[in-house]
Parts: sequence; structure tokens; C-alpha cells
Amino acid sequence: MSTQRATTRAFADVRPGEDLPPLAIEVTTRLIVTGAIATRDFQDVHHDKDAAQTLGSPHIFMNILTTNGLVGRYVTDWAGPEALLRSVKIRLGAPNYPGDTMVLAGKVTAVDAAERVVQIEVEGRNGLGPHVTGSVTVVLP
Repeated sequence: MSTQRATTRAFADVRPGEDLPPLAIEVTTRLIVTGAIATRDFQDVHHDKDAAQTLGSPHIFMNILTTNGLVGRYVTDWAGPEALLRSVKIRLGAPNYPGDTMVLAGKVTAVDAAERVVQIEVEGRNGLGPHVTGSVTVVLP
């Protein structure tokens, strides 16, 4: 997994239309299985290739809770360790299968100076297309 660790984001420097730097995440069997275990999702399609194939999938695939966590991590890596995620709203698209790479990208869509709130649109794409789309609301210190 690649990283983009940042220091605390200065609210005064954030502007609508600003692009967040992309983050490439290698989708591995280990990431999918450990994400499912960590989120207590024991559905066999997230750890048993034969079970996934029986249901028509070519391989195991990532669960939504792991994707949600990766989206949150992407935004907090940009915003810094003092940022507070207020809301993460996502929708899944193409599955994340082992051997692919998901690239997360984002754009600041709104800034509320009174509340120090930043709205960010996020998309994560893999070789099949958009895996995740959504919006994240973050409060900066």
C-alpha cells in the first residue's frame, strides 16, 4: 500500500476545486481477508475463492466496510491527524479483486469557514472502473 502521510492541513489553505493527491492502493488477498475479519464480516465471498466463484464471481472481493475505511483514511491522510470525519457517504460500483490497484482521487467541493467544514467528493477506480464514489465531510482544526 502506498502512503501520502501529511501534517495537519491548514484550513486557510483549502479552496473549493482543489484536488487531493491520488492514492494508489494495491488490492491483495491479504487486504481483502483482513479487512473482512477486522470488520467482523465473515461472509464467505470475502475469504473463500471457491464460494465466491460458485456465486459467479471470479475471485473473492472487498467488502464495503473495508472500502469505507480506506476512503476515510484517504481523506484524513490529506487533512492531517487533527481532522474529524463528520460524515462518509459512499456507493460501491465495480468489485475490488486481488491483483488490481484502486486509485483514490478527491476534490474539495465546498468550504464552510464558520464551521471549518470541508466537503470532498471522492472516487476510487480500479481496472474495471469506479469501485467507490461518494462524499466526505471533514472538520479541520
